[in-house]
Amino acid sequence: MSSPTTLALEYYEQLEAFVRQAETLGLGPVRDFYWYHTIDLGDGLITPGTYDYRRTLSAFHFPENMSGMRVLDVGSATGFFAFEFERRGARVVSVELPSLDALDRFPGQTTEQVISKIGRMLASSRPEGAPPPPTSAAGMYRALLEGPFEFCRRRLNSNVERCHSAVYDLALDKLGGAPFDLVFVGDVLVHTLYPLRALAALGPLCKGTLILSEVIPDQPREPAMLYVGGEQPGEDAISWWLPNRACLDQLLKKLGFRTVEEVGRNTGVLRPDGHLVDRPILHAKK
Repeated sequence: MSSPTTLALEYYEQLEAFVRQAETLGLGPVRDFYWYHTIDLGDGLITPGTYDYRRTLSAFHFPENMSGMRVLDVGSATGFFAFEFERRGARVVSVELPSLDALDRFPGQTTEQVISKIGRMLASSRPEGAPPPPTSAAGMYRALLEGPFEFCRRRLNSNVERCHSAVYDLALDKLGGAPFDLVFVGDVLVHTLYPLRALAALGPLCKGTLILSEVIPDQPREPAMLYVGGEQPGEDAISWWLPNRACLDQLLKKLGFRTVEEVGRNTGVLRPDGHLVDRPILHAKK
């Protein structure tokens, strides 16, 4: 494995090469975008994502052929999974927040505090001399979520449908009226103040399998939820609760899923800081 310094330098080189290639191809300005996912857009154009899931896809045990399936990708960000499901033949709805004002905030926090925190986090992922992150909610939303997703959707000539909604407000009448064969949920619950309410909204949307992958504490074995928001006002990482496996199993079964099984682990290295990722992948089946 590369050292953190080497990894960062490689990432910054790939970032600059991507920007130059996109500009050369006349694809519009992308220098201000932040890329959550690494996505192969063809002709050697690969987004310089913080997360690269390409080598770990098999661990998720997605169906190879998803023709005829309706799939919901919740918390889609740049859209790696949504575009992958489409590539496998599915009709896909990609869910993302309508604005950063809709992002959960701890009671007493302001949108401005949240934007400032995200800005500091993003600044650490850019080389010296790079443009600073946007300071407005609208500018941050475009740079972090909608701009990168739309860039990839156009480049891939994708028909993925984008639904703008908080997870709590998702309902069948907002999503075409029919439940989905597969619902995928990545790092979403950790960013909700009310994870049970979020799961309760997702349960009725799924008629087949809900796939969830995020940090799940190993201990204790009794159902519990770990608080990770800290005690400093305005300084959390927009993360608050980590249900353990026993808690998730019980909640999902309470919501109508017959079985909950760990099918693999999502492992990798975040770029550019080199932070190791190791997250279980759960399949909950109706």
